Amino acid sequence: MGVARKLRGHSKNITSLSWSRCGRYLLSACQGWKAILWDLQDGKRHREVRFRAPVYGAELHPWNPYQFAAALFEDQAMLVDVTEAADVRYILPSVPKRLVADPDPAVREKQAKEDAKHMTTAIVYTAQGDHLLAGTTKGRLNIIDTRTREIIYSERISTGVITTLRLTESGKELLVNAQDRIIRTFHVPNLSAADLDLDTIQIPLEHKFQDVVNRLSWNHVAFSATGEYVAASTFNNHELYIWERGHGSLVRMLEGPKEEQGVIEWHPHRALLAACGLETGRINIWSVTSPQRWSALAPDFAEVEENVEYIEKEDEFDIHPQEEIQKRRLDQEDENVDVLTVAHGAGLGEDVDAFRMPILFNLGESDSEEEFVNVGLGTLRRKSPGDQDDGEMTGEERGSVKKASGAGRGRKRK
Repeated sequence: MGVARKLRGHSKNITSLSWSRCGRYLLSACQGWKAILWDLQDGKRHREVRFRAPVYGAELHPWNPYQFAAALFEDQAMLVDVTEAADVRYILPSVPKRLVADPDPAVREKQAKEDAKHMTTAIVYTAQGDHLLAGTTKGRLNIIDTRTREIIYSERISTGVITTLRLTESGKELLVNAQDRIIRTFHVPNLSAADLDLDTIQIPLEHKFQDVVNRLSWNHVAFSATGEYVAASTFNNHELYIWERGHGSLVRMLEGPKEEQGVIEWHPHRALLAACGLETGRINIWSVTSPQRWSALAPDFAEVEENVEYIEKEDEFDIHPQEEIQKRRLDQEDENVDVLTVAHGAGLGEDVDAFRMPILFNLGESDSEEEFVNVGLGTLRRKSPGDQDDGEMTGEERGSVKKASGAGRGRKRK
C-alpha cells in the first residue's frame, strides 16, 4: 500500500471531496473559505477559489470538471465556472421567486427578511448535470435549472435542516439526511426529458429510516453501489446502521472501533464500507467475509455432505522423474513475464485510455501515523523535528527537558 498523491493547501478542516468523472481532477472544500481544484496528473492546484464564508460542501459537474456548485455557511450557494483564466460565479437562489408581489411595503419587507433566513446547506448535481438538487436550512428541497439558475420546483420535505444529499449512480433515487433525525429516500423523475412539464414534477417519498427507540441523530449517509442498501453513521455513537430499501427494514448494525464515525462511503463495485473516525481520523473498512470456494481452484471440485468412496485413477498420483520436473521449471523460466502492463478489469466500464492515478510505491515517502500528534477532538498536528514521544524518553531525559525549559523561562534580559 502506498500514497498516490500528497495534496497540501488547506489550513482548516476539509468539509467535502468531489472527483471528476475522468478521475484526473479532485475538488476539495474546507472551512477556510476556499475550494481547490487539483490536477492529479502532477498533483498541483489547477485553480483556487475563495469565498466570503466557510464552505459546507462543493461538488463537481458530472461531465464538466471545470464547473462546480458550492453551499456556503450563512450565505447563498454559488455556481462557479473556472474554464477561463478568471472564474465566473453565479449566485443560486434558496427560495423560489414570488409570482405576485404584495402591494404593501411592510409585507414585502417581512417577506424579504423571511427569505433571507433560507440558506442552502447541501447541494448535488443530477446525473445529466442539467439541474441541481439543493437542501435548505428550512428543510426544503429545491430543484435549480443550471442554465437559467432559477428554482423550478420547491417542496418542504423535512422539519429540520437538510445536511446531506446523495444520489444513486443512475440518478433515479435521492437520499436525504436532516437534523430531524429521519433519513428519507425519494424517487427522482427524469428532469432532462424533452416533454417535462414543470407543473407536474413530483418527488414521491419512498422510505423513512430512523431509530424510534434511542432517537439517534445521523452524521452521514450513503447509498450502496447498487442502491439496494442505505448506510448511516450515528451521532455520539460508534455504530453504523444498514437498511435495505426493498422493505425499508434494518438488516445490520456494524460495530468497530469505540469512536464516533463521520463520513462513510461504499465501494463503487464491491461490498466494502469505509468510515472515517472523528477522533483519530483513521479510516475503518468493513467487508463481507466470503465463504471459501474450492471450486475456484479446482473446477471439477464438488462438495459433499459426507465421505464417499473414491476410486483412484491409474496415473493420477504418479511420481514423475526429477529430471523431467527440472526441465519443466527451466522451460518456464525462459518465458517472458509482463509485469508492467496493467490488466483492465472486465465488466467495470473502464476506458483503456482513461486517466490513471500514479501510485507512490515507496512507503518511506508516505506519511505514517507517527508523524502526527492528536492534540484534541478531531484535531491533528504534524510533529516538529524536536518532538519525541513520552514513551520513548527515559526519566533522566524528561527531567533534563524540564530543567532546560525552566532555565529558559528564568532568564532575564540585560
